[in-house]
Amino acid sequence: FFLMIRRPPRSTLFPYTTLFRSLVFHATGTGGRAMESLIESGLVAGVLDITTTEWADELVGGILSAGPTRCEAAARHGVPAIVAPGCLDMVNFGAPETVPAKFKDRTFYQHNPQVTLMRTTPEECAELGRLLAEKINLSTGPVTVLLPTKAVSVISAPGQKFHDPLADRILFTTLKTFLRKDISLLELNCVINAPEFAQACAQQLLANSAKSVSAKAA
Repeated sequence: FFLMIRRPPRSTLFPYTTLFRSLVFHATGTGGRAMESLIESGLVAGVLDITTTEWADELVGGILSAGPTRCEAAARHGVPAIVAPGCLDMVNFGAPETVPAKFKDRTFYQHNPQVTLMRTTPEECAELGRLLAEKINLSTGPVTVLLPTKAVSVISAPGQKFHDPLADRILFTTLKTFLRKDISLLELNCVINAPEFAQACAQQLLANSAKSVSAKAA
């Protein structure tokens, strides 16, 4: 995920000095908690919350959960935001021998010797869609949900180990069903790492930032 922090103005001659600094946080549990804490501080001007995978760990019991308040800070504080279901196809565990025995029949991907990823099931994706919508519905500022309909991660793309069109479709449908009707949602016919998805995220965040500034000035 990615945060925008507004630079203080330095000169009326160079208005572009009031653009944004950017900070990137890894979706590792501690990364999500650190981001939520920084948003709470009031320093953040916008949030691109693309990799919400920590919710999969929170729901299923992985090792990289950021806790039950993940995705709430920007929503409650009215910070302009973009939210996507990035990597909700996976739950994180350590080395293969650390994976709980109850998951022995699941689909796994060995990211490296210390990281084992487990594919979320259609049933888990239904709950993840509901949970993510529930958090987004707390929003008091401009927010847009973007869905990459071809893949939510590199390994859920067609031909990859976690490709599961049914699970993805259930995730998207449930999210849309429970999402507040006044919240904008865009579906893009691409994978999450496609340049056009990144461009759409940036454009929508800047548009939401402009809406927020206008609302405060009114």
